[in-house]
Formats: sequence, structure tokens, C-alpha cells
Amino acid sequence: MTSEELARLLEPAIEGLGYELCDLEAKLGGRDGVLRIFIDKPDGIVLEDCEKVSRQISAILDVEDPLPGQYALEVSSPGLDRRLSKPAHFERFLGEVVKIKLRMPLDGRRNYRGTLVAANEENIEVEVDGQAHSLPIKTIELARLVPSL
Repeated sequence: MTSEELARLLEPAIEGLGYELCDLEAKLGGRDGVLRIFIDKPDGIVLEDCEKVSRQISAILDVEDPLPGQYALEVSSPGLDRRLSKPAHFERFLGEVVKIKLRMPLDGRRNYRGTLVAANEENIEVEVDGQAHSLPIKTIELARLVPSL
């Protein structure tokens, strides 16, 4: 089962509990497999939220048994340097500083760090040193918020 298929399986239950599935990482194989689920809600995540979602996901995974081998389930908040992957994530964090890595160079450049100034279903716009760069979301390998401390 791919990460996308797994997300489609788990997302309705997570949303039903009042949370957003922000990201999912599945590193499976052998005895050291890990399934990491990152959740969020408008007023933030506390330990009890993670426990609640973990119990619900564990029940689904026990019944559906979609993953081979042994693995540890981890549920947590996305953190200050949260990963952005959906158009809604980019729209939510307009005005924030982001770090972007593209799958392939665009105009000779693969890495960007700047202010997220626009976003829609297909593209984001990042301002780096006063210059705007339009980046198709489908070309993004990794996008993260840059925490301001």
C-alpha cells in the first residue's frame, strides 16, 4: 500500500475526530518499521489529541491490516518546521518564510528560501530577495516552514 493510499484510508477517521492529517511517513520493512502520522487542529495539538488519534488509527490498522511486517505507530503534531504538501497548507501559511526544494531545477535553481506570497491549487509564489518565483506544486519535492525564533 502506498503512502497516498494509506492516507486515504486513515484521513476520514482522523477528520471525523476533528483533526487534520497533515502528513504521513511510512518507513516499513524488517523489525524497525515506523508509521508516523502528523495531525493538527486550529488551537494546536496536545498529548491527549495524539493518544486519541493513535487509538483510532490502531483500531483501523488492526482490522484492515494494510501494512506488512512489524512497525511502531507514532502520532504527533507537525512541529514548527512543518511540512507543506497540500494546496491548503500553502494557502494557510501565506506570509510565512518557507524553504522549498524542487525535484528538478527550474531556471537553473532547485532550492528556494523566502516568503510565501501566493498560492492556489497548482502553483505557489515565493519571494526571494525581492524577486518573485512561481513554482508549480507538482514539482516540489519538499516544502517546510522556517520557524521564526
